[in-house]
Amino acid sequence: MPTDDIILEADDKMDKAVAVLAEEFKGLRTGRATPALVDHFTVEYYGAPTPIKQVASISCPDARLIVIKPYDAAALQPIEKAIQKSNLGINPQNDGKMIRLAIPPLSEERRKQLAKMAKDSVEKAKVAIRNIRRDAMKQAEEEEKKGIMTEDDLTRFKDEIQKSITDHEKKMDEILEKKTKEIMEV
Repeated sequence: MPTDDIILEADDKMDKAVAVLAEEFKGLRTGRATPALVDHFTVEYYGAPTPIKQVASISCPDARLIVIKPYDAAALQPIEKAIQKSNLGINPQNDGKMIRLAIPPLSEERRKQLAKMAKDSVEKAKVAIRNIRRDAMKQAEEEEKKGIMTEDDLTRFKDEIQKSITDHEKKMDEILEKKTKEIMEV
């Protein structure tokens, strides 16, 4: 049945939107050191943009420190530049062998800004899944016009796609709630 294909495709796209949101939240600073803060950076390494994970090991020996040890000493400067160019707001400390990032505690104002940024990201993701729904509805309505789908099938399809939207929005809200709690804790 063609409607099942449309629903599966829309569900898959919505799952990807949720996954992208979760991945985006990994890099959102919370006042606690985590390798996810820097592992999405790309470094200009021998003239090619390279993910930092491929040129260095990233560890967090404690809750307020990230240590980046390049596999090759030539990567030290490019890694430092990539961190300085980022909007992380942390100055790297280069000792010639590794880079240390001391994570300062977040001010209350900055916590609120980050929580608002997280909420904005969720709203953008929700708009994306609503666009997916719109496209799926358009596709189903075209099939109904062509006689591939009955009117009852179209009504059932609309109910299923709405349930899928509701489920995905709930997942996004749960992710936001967890991240906001993480950001706001001192």
